[in-house]
Amino acid sequence: MEHTQKFDGSTTSDGNESADSDAGRLVGSDRVLAVLKELAHYPEGVGLDEMTRVIGSPKPTVHRALSSLRRAGLADQNARGHYLLGDEFLRMAFAHHEARPEHVRIRPVLEELAARFGETAHYAVLDGHEIVYRAKVDPPTGAVRLTSTVGGRNPVHTTGVGKLLLSLQLSTSAAVEEWIGDAPLVARTPNSLCTAEDLYRELEAARKRGYAVDDQENEVGINCIALPVYAVSPTVPSGAVSLSALTYRTPLDVLIDAVNEIRGLLGPLGRPHE
Repeated sequence: MEHTQKFDGSTTSDGNESADSDAGRLVGSDRVLAVLKELAHYPEGVGLDEMTRVIGSPKPTVHRALSSLRRAGLADQNARGHYLLGDEFLRMAFAHHEARPEHVRIRPVLEELAARFGETAHYAVLDGHEIVYRAKVDPPTGAVRLTSTVGGRNPVHTTGVGKLLLSLQLSTSAAVEEWIGDAPLVARTPNSLCTAEDLYRELEAARKRGYAVDDQENEVGINCIALPVYAVSPTVPSGAVSLSALTYRTPLDVLIDAVNEIRGLLGPLGRPHE
């Protein structure tokens, strides 16, 4: 696991760490936040030496950041001396998540979808070149579950929800090229669409039919269908709902054939209104 960011420990003339940030190093609050984010990768806790290696800052510097987080209740230390996210952080995160209006309204629909199809239902939103999962409901039965998590991210161009929401923002090939920019799109699987031409063609198709699909483009063995959700604005989707399925259990054509049923389960949330 490599998330290394460097901090050179430079100080100002009064002995305080510089508030300026150069490329490749972390200072002040940026360093504390980097440590906080890194803790999320270690649910069983992480030692100071390992955290120092990953962050790439001097051990005393990382220790001070951890101490600051502990004082705020955002980090804790277990009996083995390992650091992990604190109860106060978890309380704030879950309280904030549960208070989101779209999450409260959409979860019953996700539960219906998961129960009806025996597959995993998600609600996700756009965030730049990634989608963020705001809610997830696993099927009530079945030993095999997806590894996606609430708060987790995936690339827009490899996911059904991402392509659907992007299709409503980018209506020309030039707009798609500008959105891609200079950084090439990464292929998650052999099916990933990584050129402007392929992505534009897919977005145009999704826009016309009102739904998007992921044909094993983000993960081999998993496909999905995604539809828009109008939970906040009556005319602009707040996000999208996807039904993600194991291909051997629920092939993509089964999901496509069920699109009208899925729309019916979404009800008013699934269509624009006055």
